[in-house]
Amino acid sequence: MSQGLPAAGSVLHRSVSAPGNQARPQSPEDDDRKVRRREKNRVAAQRSRKKQTQKADKLHEEYECLEQENTVLRREIGKLTEELKHLSETLKEHEKVCPLLLCPLNFVPLPRPDPVAGCLPR
Repeated sequence: MSQGLPAAGSVLHRSVSAPGNQARPQSPEDDDRKVRRREKNRVAAQRSRKKQTQKADKLHEEYECLEQENTVLRREIGKLTEELKHLSETLKEHEKVCPLLLCPLNFVPLPRPDPVAGCLPR
């Protein structure tokens, strides 16, 4: 390493001023302006953080509601599946003894009316 160059990864700190922007003593007005700007920025940052927190809280509440709704719907699916199973079994048992299904005349195809024509105005 040479002596005049900074080590790799180090950061050089320089004060760079814009042309015509000479270092001048800070007046009390400049200090006051800087303090007001910092206060305004601090308040804006607080508002922004509060807004972010409120948004996150709202999303969390929505998530909780959706989780509850999902649980209710899954239970309903389970109940309906059981009901479907029960009704299918009941229908199978009924088909074994149903006099209408056992009658040979019921196997003669009958002309059925067109379901769409029944809905159209005459």
